[in-house]
Amino acid sequence: MTSVLQDMLSRYEIKNIKDEENAIKEILQECILCELSKAGFFEHAIFCGGTALRIFYHLDRFSEDLDFSLEVPQKDFSIDKYLQKIKGSMQQYGINLEVDLKKQRTAVQSAFLKVNTIQQFLLFEASFDSNIYKSNEKIKIKIEIDTNPPEGGTYEFKRGILPSLYSVRIYDKSSLFAGKIHSILCRFWDNRVKGRDLYDFIFYVRGRTPINLIFIENAMKQSGNLGLGDSLTMEKLKALLKDKFDTLDYELAKKDVRPFINDQKEIELWDKDLFIDLVDMINF
Repeated sequence: MTSVLQDMLSRYEIKNIKDEENAIKEILQECILCELSKAGFFEHAIFCGGTALRIFYHLDRFSEDLDFSLEVPQKDFSIDKYLQKIKGSMQQYGINLEVDLKKQRTAVQSAFLKVNTIQQFLLFEASFDSNIYKSNEKIKIKIEIDTNPPEGGTYEFKRGILPSLYSVRIYDKSSLFAGKIHSILCRFWDNRVKGRDLYDFIFYVRGRTPINLIFIENAMKQSGNLGLGDSLTMEKLKALLKDKFDTLDYELAKKDVRPFINDQKEIELWDKDLFIDLVDMINF
């Protein structure tokens, strides 16, 4: 199986050790998805978030986490049993996976999947010297699943071919875009926002992606950002986005996204006027 991993690594244009680490992390993500699929995880779950956009819709930035949502709410759902299953199956690739399940305080279950960094560089026969890392340093992949998802998300099935053929259920782009807008509007501290969210927002607008308005309306009601008796119109959503983009700290947003992209010039023009203009370009 090591040759399969090395073949996967050969797909990447690697210029430095950070590129190589990002590539290895992404290959590990694909191996985990493959094994989750074989374990029957996607009979209940839907892939979402930035990594879903990266792997299956060709977003040109790296993404750290694996995010999922259940199709319907399940209070007794346990992600741990699937993680324990794939912990064993990942050994076929020579990958010794450590599962660190976090205490659940909300409807979102989370865990960190960890592997030794130096061991992975040796396994992949990486081209850069891994001695810059400490012997106990870990590559970490955060995994989260929303066990109480809002209604209205729509999905499709996608197939991966490496490390072996597998299938995932994934939110379609209109629902992923709705989720991203919800993150921009509702998950923030003061005037800060993840630059990765803004980068993805441009990706959706550039691709003329429609928005699943029902999905974002239900998500905003669930998170308390919209009254249960209120409705969300396109005009109201545009106004909310423009208000948000008027207040963000774009220098902090640029700093956040820089480690995940290759073309640094892509973000030089970021400011509030750009994003406010982009709102009017959204394909509703």
